[in-house]
Amino acid sequence: MAKNAVQDNEQVDGTVVADAKPEKSDGRKRRWREHKIARREELVDGTIAAIRARGRDIGMDEIASEIGVSKTVLYRYFADKSDLTTATMMRYVETILAPRIYQAISDELDDFELTHATITAYVETVASDPSIYLYVMASGAGANRDVVAESERMIAELLSTVLGNRLREMEMDSGGSLPWAYGIVGGIQLATHWWISNKSMSAESLIDYLTMMTWGGITGIAAVKGSPVKFKSMPHPLTVPEND
Repeated sequence: MAKNAVQDNEQVDGTVVADAKPEKSDGRKRRWREHKIARREELVDGTIAAIRARGRDIGMDEIASEIGVSKTVLYRYFADKSDLTTATMMRYVETILAPRIYQAISDELDDFELTHATITAYVETVASDPSIYLYVMASGAGANRDVVAESERMIAELLSTVLGNRLREMEMDSGGSLPWAYGIVGGIQLATHWWISNKSMSAESLIDYLTMMTWGGITGIAAVKGSPVKFKSMPHPLTVPEND
């Protein structure tokens, strides 16, 4: 019995050790995980294409039909519709929205051009994929809200770093960098969401209005060197220029 119990093992320096079977099993598991990840990404990319083709109100049956698989296949790789929706939202943010914002922020531009370029990147990205954006935002409730919040956090923290560095380079108070960044991101996101839902003005006009608002805030911050103490100590008349 003892011989049979160890016949599938081998001795190394006189010690009985397990053979390579567990490693083979681990290898199969690893390959399955890699296959599952790759297949999920393919199905998510197919879902994004299906949303573009059929609109933001698309259902699971339509997604499966557009991709060319059965709904059973979708449920083999995603626990439920919420799981597929979350994966789609993450894919959109990570591969479409965030890279375009990061590219705009990382460009070597002066402060005004950087402000305008970043707002343009956000608005034009949304405008180029309205169905995807509306699908993502409409699904951004409950557990899925975490994906939207995480994308906002990523962009706001990157913007905060840029603001903080530029204020410190000019020897200004950078303490408000993070709340300013969240305020800018939140304001632009909400305004763009309103706009994409009704498009009562052109994208260029929206970009101009948002740039004017954001730049006005930035110049106001610069005027008091980022100091809330100095800001509160000053009078704040609303200066209206005379008619031309």
